Amino acid sequence: MEDMICNYRKCRQGLNSNAWVTSCSHIFCDEHGAKEFNKKSVCPACDTHLPSKFDVIRIDLSPSEQYKSMVLAGQRPEIILEACSRALTFWTYQIDQERMYQDYVAKKAKERNTQMEQYCEQLLNRTQTEVTSLKSQISALRREVETTKKRYNDVYEKLVERNRQHQKLQLMYDSLRR
Repeated sequence: MEDMICNYRKCRQGLNSNAWVTSCSHIFCDEHGAKEFNKKSVCPACDTHLPSKFDVIRIDLSPSEQYKSMVLAGQRPEIILEACSRALTFWTYQIDQERMYQDYVAKKAKERNTQMEQYCEQLLNRTQTEVTSLKSQISALRREVETTKKRYNDVYEKLVERNRQHQKLQLMYDSLRR
């Protein structure tokens, strides 16, 4: 069987030994129930006013065999069945509330997941666009480097040719001067 969960919004821990039950069908762990119901007679889950002595009770979630044998002893069968029916209704309500809460949490997680997928997709598209742009820039720069190398080689060859001519002229000048 599933365990019940504390209905205190910030707690939501599983219930162990003792709990506080309200007539508005909420259940709280011993820690939060004692703290809340000692302050005021208002349900912390739904803000229902709980003025009657039996609107809030502390229960043992692991009752002894003797307690289970005696708690409804002497009651008429219709009272026993009514008590069992109300207890099962309470249990079903708690389980349904937890299922609805878990469905809500799952829905929110799916929404966050969808948002993250969309964000990642946009980021991926932007990154791919940037990569494509950078690749085209690299190609353009490589072409420019190749063009610059060719011009450098051309200029270098002209310089070498001019140096040769200069040396020839220098030699001719030196020979004429002698």
